[in-house]
Amino acid sequence: MSATRINDKPPRQLGDRVFAGTALAAGLTILLALAGVFFFLALEGAPGLSAPEAIYRPATDFWSYVGPLVFGTTLAAVIALVLAVPFAIAIALFISHYAPRRLATPVAYVMDLLAAVPSVVYGLWGGGVLNVAIQPALVWLYDHFSWIPFFAGPPSSTGKTILTAGIVLAIMVLPIISALSREVFAQTPRLNEEAALALGATRWEMIRMAVFPYGRSGMVSAVMLGLGRALGETMAVAMVLSATPIVTLNLISSTNPATIASNIASNYKEATPDKQALLIATGLVLFAFTFAVNFAARWIAGRSDRRLNR
Repeated sequence: MSATRINDKPPRQLGDRVFAGTALAAGLTILLALAGVFFFLALEGAPGLSAPEAIYRPATDFWSYVGPLVFGTTLAAVIALVLAVPFAIAIALFISHYAPRRLATPVAYVMDLLAAVPSVVYGLWGGGVLNVAIQPALVWLYDHFSWIPFFAGPPSSTGKTILTAGIVLAIMVLPIISALSREVFAQTPRLNEEAALALGATRWEMIRMAVFPYGRSGMVSAVMLGLGRALGETMAVAMVLSATPIVTLNLISSTNPATIASNIASNYKEATPDKQALLIATGLVLFAFTFAVNFAARWIAGRSDRRLNR
């Protein structure tokens, strides 16, 4: 009998080869789809980068046209994350570590169902209910905090503000961040948690020292997925926000910055070919901006993992 070398790898079974090939094909398909989207946006949007000046009005060129839109997109997404992330993490911790099972299960189901609600439903609710309900709060913020640039006012009489749009986006991304964070928290090794408690840590100290470090990269990924939806949301923002292409930090006035996605949705149908090329070019900017944000987030998450594994 010939001796088998230690370094020889055992032959892979047919099922392993099929699974590896399927996974490779799926990964390449996603890359090809992304490349296809990029090339479509680049080819169709290229004329919009150097269109006649009249196409950019009230701006004078492409970058002065897209700059306020990038600002509005970022501002709305930041408002959404500032409002949603603390609540999402708290809900995830409540479900995974605090609530009894008979309460945690239905709460988890409700959060998962919220993620399946179409964005147009959120837009209808925001435009028909939240805009009216938030007006007294806008007036209160103006009366007490008008010295802060965010609440300089005057408050909108219709409630169609960037703050309202941010609240709607926060409600939309809340179930995504919460569901992913909940799964990450639930995967924390039980031994780590019990060791922290055995050393005299309180439940919150155990979560801070054992759960959060273990799930840091997953939390970053969850927040970035929520940010991706907030950056690309179209109909809900278009139905809630009364937007103009300006740059302002005033969150409660009737003059609000527009987002790239809502600007495309509002103007694409009736646009001329030159205007359509301009809107597609702004879509390319949004694509590149979202890709850069997610790339940075993955780098941060990977750096945290490497530091944790040292």
